[in-house]
Amino acid sequence: MSDAAQTEPHRRRGRAERRSAAPARIVNYRHLRHPFAPQPVLSADAVAAVHEMALKVLEDLGIKVLLPEAHALYAKGGAIADVDSQMVRIGRDMVTAALASAPRSIPLNASNPERNLRYEEGALIFSPGSGCPNVTDAVRGRRPGSLQSFEEALKLHQSFDVIHKLGPSAEPQDIPANLRHYAMMRGQQTLGDKPLFVYARGRGQIEDSFAMIRLGLGLTDAEFDAACWCSTVINTNSPRQIDKPMAEGIIDFARAGQMSIITPFCLAGAMAPVTVEGALVLQHAECLAGITLSQLARPGAPVSYGGFSSNVDMKSGAPAFGTPTHIRMAIATGQLARHVGLPWRSAAGSASNIADMQAAGENHMGLWANLMANATFVVHSAGWLEGGLTFGYEKFINDIEALQTIAELCVPLKSAPDDLAWDALADVAPGGHFFATPHTMERFDRAFYAPLVADLSNNGTWLAAGGQTSTEGATAIWQRVLADFRPPEGGEERGDRIARFIADRTAAGGAPPLD
Repeated sequence: MSDAAQTEPHRRRGRAERRSAAPARIVNYRHLRHPFAPQPVLSADAVAAVHEMALKVLEDLGIKVLLPEAHALYAKGGAIADVDSQMVRIGRDMVTAALASAPRSIPLNASNPERNLRYEEGALIFSPGSGCPNVTDAVRGRRPGSLQSFEEALKLHQSFDVIHKLGPSAEPQDIPANLRHYAMMRGQQTLGDKPLFVYARGRGQIEDSFAMIRLGLGLTDAEFDAACWCSTVINTNSPRQIDKPMAEGIIDFARAGQMSIITPFCLAGAMAPVTVEGALVLQHAECLAGITLSQLARPGAPVSYGGFSSNVDMKSGAPAFGTPTHIRMAIATGQLARHVGLPWRSAAGSASNIADMQAAGENHMGLWANLMANATFVVHSAGWLEGGLTFGYEKFINDIEALQTIAELCVPLKSAPDDLAWDALADVAPGGHFFATPHTMERFDRAFYAPLVADLSNNGTWLAAGGQTSTEGATAIWQRVLADFRPPEGGEERGDRIARFIADRTAAGGAPPLD
């Protein structure tokens, strides 16, 4: 949580008894580094074989690119680009050059400098569940995303420090698509002060979004161009295709010096081969093709390797998450990203329809896979349900508990002489207890993580207090967070600076997405 929210007593409304205030602790979840060494699922030889096969795919089979401008860039860079078939065959020398020019460390700037991030190997950055057309909570039920739910989701993102980057959790479908990006950018700038996202939905919307960032943050063109102020996710159309909006997004973000995160969504058994290794070959090839286009548009442009792959349920065709395949592919993707030397994006998530044990288990498995994989950027880390069709408020709160637990692991153990606790060990006789030792009394208010939603009381106390589940407890927490929310400093001013631009562009008809 934010510093103020973390020290606030955790209250559950409607219960017979209120919890006592959680112990005050000084926490900093804003800048995390991975606490553990990355783990392998592939041998070094297997990683090299996947990379080699991906290069062969690009050279011999090629990738279909639907944007003529991208065709021209590939051809100018030395690729074999056939206009009639729209196929592009990319040589390994082009890929090697692109990987050499892509940056290894990318500063991500925010309106609040204290929220700035460094996107690089070893960093651990969490972003919420994103891209959801629906939302759900225990009070109002499941419903289409709206401007209200989009802004409520942003308030939740802003209120917890373990969420490092804003995300489009709830798509505001009550706003026409040609105007939606204005509301989404206004919401981010007025309700948050963390690094921003922009959808790659056509050149007009991208240009508008960049203009609003410059206006809202008071940046000159040169200041905007010299730093990374936002990012977008580029999903290839697996297998082996880049559509017009995605190709245009790669080009536009590269030329503006903003970060594109190239992320194939390869579901083994559907859009990718059924084997883990075969799906990785396709994912790797598509990712390298996108990175190459980025560097052809502007050498040195900030770009991220990405992978969000799992399997489908072979009975229904539905995507599955938190599965052994999902875990293996996440860890192997980390190996491939390190093989090419780039920071990278992964994801957690859940296929469950509600915030139940399945939802928690799948998301936790995905989070631990990303921890083992040393993912730089973990998308869908909180709130993602139904394979991305719904953002859940209670799910978000319970996932925050998991993220804060991981964040606590990022603080290294000091192992100083006092931490070895000789005096405490000497003070307590066999069969005694350590509750009242000086060693404990000096540390009791800061020794342990205070749960956000988990109830650690015994059964009798729990029943007397209403016997709530963690999902029920989460309802009271998100309601309190929204009720107590205060916009970050400067949010109103940023909104004022972009208001005229939004009004003028709306009157002119907005910027429809690219067909």
